[in-house]
Amino acid sequence: MNYRKLGKTNLNISEISLGTWQVGGKWGSGFDDPTAEKIINTAIDKGINFIDTADVYESGLSEAAVGRVLRSRSEEVYIATKCGRQINPHVDEGYTPKALRKFVEASLKNTGLERLDLIQLHCPPTDTYYRPEIFGLFEDLKKEGKIANLGVSVEKVEEGIKAMQYDNVTTVQIIFNLFRQRPAELFFREAEKNDIGVIVRVPLASGLLTGKFDKNTAFDKEDHRNFNRDGEAFDKGETFSGVNYDTGLEAVNELKQLFPDAENLAPIALQWILSHKTVSTIIPGASKEEHLLSNLSAGEKPSLSKDQIEKMNAIYDKHLKAQIHQKW
Repeated sequence: MNYRKLGKTNLNISEISLGTWQVGGKWGSGFDDPTAEKIINTAIDKGINFIDTADVYESGLSEAAVGRVLRSRSEEVYIATKCGRQINPHVDEGYTPKALRKFVEASLKNTGLERLDLIQLHCPPTDTYYRPEIFGLFEDLKKEGKIANLGVSVEKVEEGIKAMQYDNVTTVQIIFNLFRQRPAELFFREAEKNDIGVIVRVPLASGLLTGKFDKNTAFDKEDHRNFNRDGEAFDKGETFSGVNYDTGLEAVNELKQLFPDAENLAPIALQWILSHKTVSTIIPGASKEEHLLSNLSAGEKPSLSKDQIEKMNAIYDKHLKAQIHQKW
């Protein structure tokens, strides 16, 4: 495992870490504690020392499973969780210091931990980034010893750049992958300038970049890849990175031609992300142990060549840039 610095937190974390949205089983399957604990334990065994969760993942079951495993291990493993998505309706007015404090204290209780290494605002509405009192609350929580660091998870590049203007924001979690390349421009430059840790989520475009889907692939009715393709439930960019499914398949087919010997494109897609040194860590999810091991294999393979990266970028330019690039 290779490790990178997480911005001004100064934590050295695994460059491939673990996201736990579906760690207890595939989307729509319910939550299975033994599966979750097996995946999390294997992740730690393999050198992962950074695990991302949220209070809304399976109504807190994911967060509880992460805390349970971490308390049983002797290794130093950092936990990042999120708050804010419980606000319903999810509007700026619902974001208050009182509500957010309650969420943080509930996460501490749910994980069984005395302090959260990183608490992140969970994709708040854009207007919330313009309210200093919201960010000031977390300074109070830090002084109280309840959190160590504050970060944000964002939908848009502009939100990430705005968040960096608050001195106590240490990390930004953002969607970035071969099919969502805009963050590599101004956002990455600003992150470097402000010493912000960059946490990459949705690195496989909801599985599209594994190369295992086709036009006949069926998703469970409770799976967001079935019901949120046009943003019916939440931001469209969370599902297949906002890429039209059929167009994405065309781009993936061309990617397969570039790597004809690869049975699974996921490690290659992760290598592409890791070629960007501004990235602190990637947090791919895993509903099975073999998914985790597949993701980790990206760090064991030779780096992509400059020619391969250029050809991968050309696929994005040809198929996706016009419909995706300026939206998020």
